[in-house]
Amino acid sequence: MLSAFMARQPGAPLWRVAFYELCRKSARGLLWALVGLRVRDVERVPKTGGLLIAANHESYLDPPCVGGAITQRHVAYIARAGLFKWKPFAWLISTLNSVPIREEQGDSAAIRETLRRLELGHAVLIFPEGSRSEDGSLGEFKRGVALLMKKARCPVLPAAIDGAYEAWPRRQKWPRLFGPGVRVLYGDPIPYDELMKDGADAGLARIREEVARLRAQLKAERGRSPS
Repeated sequence: MLSAFMARQPGAPLWRVAFYELCRKSARGLLWALVGLRVRDVERVPKTGGLLIAANHESYLDPPCVGGAITQRHVAYIARAGLFKWKPFAWLISTLNSVPIREEQGDSAAIRETLRRLELGHAVLIFPEGSRSEDGSLGEFKRGVALLMKKARCPVLPAAIDGAYEAWPRRQKWPRLFGPGVRVLYGDPIPYDELMKDGADAGLARIREEVARLRAQLKAERGRSPS
């Protein structure tokens, strides 16, 4: 029983696994109540093994909605270095498995740490657009993500979120509560060899296509036009 619990976050001490689980359950309950979070096909996320999860990036709600909705394992997050400036918040997000990355330049230390966690068997959530959407549309994926996928040598699982932009658009200070709801849909993991068979750039393009397809599916189900 305890070993299965600890396996959710390989190599972490018990207190850290328990703290993450407490925060995850609390956040999911609040998001369910306040922004109408609903998730589908989360069982597609493998329980063990190194895994990159790639999702579109609509708002600040994305990390807890996409990563925190995964119950079978804990997730590490790639986060902007600027979020680590305030020490109490830096401690919190670090304890919740966030890795700081400097966006304005190639951050080799962040890449090495991400690869180290993947080698330990962690799941790492990335947002290949690099930053939150300006208008809710799906942006281009950064080419640096192709290099990360190539070096990671692990499956990549596409995921999509819809409604987070409406709940908390980029230029708004606080989220809009009790709106039409936020939805997350998980795809199937794509094995490394299959993803890289035509090269890293083609692999990145495929991931974007899969994220776009999942996102369009969510929008169609809610009678909304994809953009």
